[in-house]
Parts: sequence; C-alpha cells; structure tokens
Amino acid sequence: MSNIFIAGHQGMVGSAIHRCLKLSDNQIITATRKELDLTNQNEVQSFFKSYQLDEVYLAAAKVGGIHANEKYPADFIYENLMIQSNVINSAYKTGVKKLLFLGSSCIYPRLSPQPMSEEELLSGKLEPTNEPYAIAKIAGIKMCESYNRQFGVDYRSVMPSNLYGPGDNFHQENSHVIPALLRKIHEAKIFEKPSVTVWGSGNAMREFLHVDDMASACVFVMNLDAHNHGLITSPMTSHINIGSGQDCSIRELVQEIIKVIGYEGEVKFDIDKPDGAPRKLMNVNRLKELGWESSISLNSGLNNLYRWFLDNDIRK
Repeated sequence: MSNIFIAGHQGMVGSAIHRCLKLSDNQIITATRKELDLTNQNEVQSFFKSYQLDEVYLAAAKVGGIHANEKYPADFIYENLMIQSNVINSAYKTGVKKLLFLGSSCIYPRLSPQPMSEEELLSGKLEPTNEPYAIAKIAGIKMCESYNRQFGVDYRSVMPSNLYGPGDNFHQENSHVIPALLRKIHEAKIFEKPSVTVWGSGNAMREFLHVDDMASACVFVMNLDAHNHGLITSPMTSHINIGSGQDCSIRELVQEIIKVIGYEGEVKFDIDKPDGAPRKLMNVNRLKELGWESSISLNSGLNNLYRWFLDNDIRK
C-alpha cells in the first residue's frame, strides 16, 4: 500500500484522479484550499513533513479559457509557478520518489506541425493568448526533468489535450470552450432564445479528452517502469502526451452540443473574437505504444457531462 497525495483533488482533474485511485488499496491523502494554500511555501513544506508520502499527483493549477487568460495573465503565471515549485521541491525534500505533473497541450508552439509530438516543445513561439500559463507549465516540465537529473528522483510529466467532464467550471467568462458552450446553448434552449453567438470563426480545430480517460492515463503512466520505458532518462522524452488522437472544428463541436441539448435555434459566429491557435491535435503514438488508448467518444462524453450539469445545477 502506498500513501498518495493528490494536489488539487477538488478540481475537475484532481477529482477524476481521486475517483480512479479510490478503486485501489492505497491510502489517498487530500487537502482542501482552506486547509492548504499551495502557493504558500511554508504551508506546503509543513504539510509534506507531516506525511510519509510515496507518490504525488500534481493536478492543482489555475486554469481558464481564452477570456480568463487574456484578463488575468499575471495570476496565471504567478499562481501556477508557485504551486508547482512548492509541491515539487517539498516532495523532493521529504523523500517522495514518484511524482506526476500535469501540464497542458498549450506548451507547444502555436504553429507546431500537426499532430503535435513531444519533441516540438520549445521549437517555436507560443500562442499569445495563453503564453503566461504555457510558460508556467513548461517550467513545471523542466523542474521535473532537472530534479530527476540532479537528485535521481522519478518525477514525470503528462500533457493532456483539452479536458472536459464532471467537475468542470461553467463560469460565464472564465470557463473552457465545452462548458462555456454547453451552458450558453442550454440557457438559450431554456429561455427560448432564437440564436446563440459563439466566439471566433468556428474553424479552429481542437482535440477533446474526457477527464475520466485522462485520469486513467495518468495512473497508467505513473505505474510504468521508468527505466524500461525511458520516462526519466532522456530530457527529450520526459513528458508524455495524453489525448484521444482525434480533433474537430469548433463549429462541429457546437453542432454536437446542440444535438445533445436539443436546441433548435440559430448559431452565429463572432469573427471579431479570437480563435486562438488554428489547430491543436496531440500526437499520442508514444502513449499508444506504451499500452494506453482513449475509450470515451466525444458524443458519449458530452452526454455524460450534460447529465452531470443538469444534476448538479452548478452555474455561477
């Protein structure tokens, strides 16, 4: 039995990992934001000293969509740098041998060859709309690599594509694309609005991964034998992409959500609003070769999320 700490267990990502790990015989350790401020170095160090942790899943992060990233760039870079620096360093200082850091597909250059492979990291300019967040996540990858090289620990990184699922944030301004669209179209149906307006041209291509698939992949990667699979021996391959390997346009995504919700109005696209990167598709060949593949289709995942949305009424 291992003592496993999930940093950020109340968020969408952390809660999915928690659900997945609860099926094992391990001791799962968590702390709410009120109990532990991960941006506070002293609090994090004290917390880690209180437990004999074997593994850490670093799922805590400040996240948001294009609007939030444009409005709060300082918050995104500061909070994410502080969280991951405190957790990674405290893990090392208290003898934690295994850690999994969760990044994001936005670490790759805006115009990366598609699909984006792990080797594209730092090969070009980032997408301007979320550059501060991306830089923080790149720093997390490099921290894990550096601690592995200098101290001989086993700290791994995974880069999920765009995630969605139970526990998602449905805030009108600060949410990601799927929850934002789902809420907007749901409310248009409820209030019988004749049309809804979607940011951008609708032509941007995105890959989406259900958060339960992501959690399954994270546990799978954490349990791989590091030296046999080269996970910590080469800086070029120390992080692994997690995705479905399939993408769709925002316009196609809107149509899928409309079918799930049953909205009959018109969809308008506001071309004066940004699209973000033109395409973001992950190359997941490495993960497939290691033995894991996504199993939740977009249609099935959207139906699952909409049921959760209706059951929880968590709009804010």
